[in-house]
Amino acid sequence: MNALPGLGHFPARDIATARFREAGDLTLDLTHRDGRVEDRWLGLDPREFAILWRLAARPGESVSDAELTADLWRARPGTEAADLARLIVRLRAKLAAFGLADLVAAGRGGGHALAARPSLSLAPGPEPRGH
Repeated sequence: MNALPGLGHFPARDIATARFREAGDLTLDLTHRDGRVEDRWLGLDPREFAILWRLAARPGESVSDAELTADLWRARPGTEAADLARLIVRLRAKLAAFGLADLVAAGRGGGHALAARPSLSLAPGPEPRGH
């Protein structure tokens, strides 16, 4: 009898990946490898999309340039720093056309972070006061 093996036989298939990631008004679509605001696509190139997808995995968390470079291009840290800087500038320009220029922000201690909403400050706020 030719029964199909269970999921345990193919461990790579056990991992489910979400198709969408949300960041405020921006929806990232893994299938299209692009982002959209309502029904308008941003027209991201593959590396721009990869940066946003990586940052959207943990909004508000600073990701160093070296880590972004290593994660996205499998390169040694510092080998594509100028390329990364150019991509960030282009990405911010594309987001600005949708009023989302502040979505990709400088992270604490360097690097970059994705704000959940463009108005969200990534700097630590005042400590809550006790009564």
